[in-house]
Amino acid sequence: MTRSTLLDRLPAVSPPVMRALAIAAVVAQAGIAVTGSVVRVTGSGLGCPTWPECFPGSLVPTPHPEVEPLTQWIEFGNRMLTGVVVLVAGACLLAALATRPRRARLTRLALVQPLGVIAQAVIGGGVVLLGLVWWSVSVHLLVSMILVWLAMQLVAAASDGAGPPRRLVPGPVRGLAATSTAVLAAVLVAGSFVTAAGPHAGDAQTPRLQLSVETVAQVHSELLVGYLGLLVGLGFALRAVAAPARVLRRYAVLVAVVLAQGLLGGIQYALGVPEVLVSLHVLGAALVTVAAAALWASLTERTALPAPTPARAPALADRGA
Repeated sequence: MTRSTLLDRLPAVSPPVMRALAIAAVVAQAGIAVTGSVVRVTGSGLGCPTWPECFPGSLVPTPHPEVEPLTQWIEFGNRMLTGVVVLVAGACLLAALATRPRRARLTRLALVQPLGVIAQAVIGGGVVLLGLVWWSVSVHLLVSMILVWLAMQLVAAASDGAGPPRRLVPGPVRGLAATSTAVLAAVLVAGSFVTAAGPHAGDAQTPRLQLSVETVAQVHSELLVGYLGLLVGLGFALRAVAAPARVLRRYAVLVAVVLAQGLLGGIQYALGVPEVLVSLHVLGAALVTVAAAALWASLTERTALPAPTPARAPALADRGA
């Protein structure tokens, strides 16, 4: 009872403010994935070789004969950005709790953000303690993409009403969209394997995935072609069912971002995987995830519940006057 009363005392948050905070969560989750890639391509993954401390007995970088100061600060700076993500995630949760009327789905999606950041901090610590073993880095990246997806669902929920969901396209079309999402997940997994087999391990001594870059890159590209094929079919399906204009716009954005990401990946591979293009490719992966999540969210709408009808005052004759 006391807990409910305290929550009710929070100042009411308007939908535009909730939406702005949710967008900030998307930017924060995508941004920390990109800065993580910068740590990797600069070979700074073990700039702070322990966790949660940077060095044994010190939470911050300290002079060390075997670790360059710049390497330390790049890794430590990425850790500090986690604090920013925590603040944004916490603000999203408080804002969701202060939304009137409070909506269960919005609150659940907002709660995922701080919980996800905590999970990522633990995973990141495990990555360091495991010496940047390739599979742990892949998990770290893929969880970031999941949190980006869920943050986009939070953006959509911030603009939704409290009414029941209404599907804007038929079930088979939603099924095709869901299938394309599953293939996108496979594309992202394969992309993380390309990185795991490539030259940017985060530290020169880190063991790599024992597969040739050419092999995993081929699998990655074939999955991307399959994903594009599904998107083409989805486009025809959306047109056939006369999907709303907002859905078609988001579909067009997704196709454009996927094509740009595919072009960037081809250039990256042809140039021998230069460092800057690796980070840009991670940014592109986050943008593809954002666009795909936005399209998925647009397939359903939730309108506001009708305001309750005020009780009619009894007529004078009904009062027995």
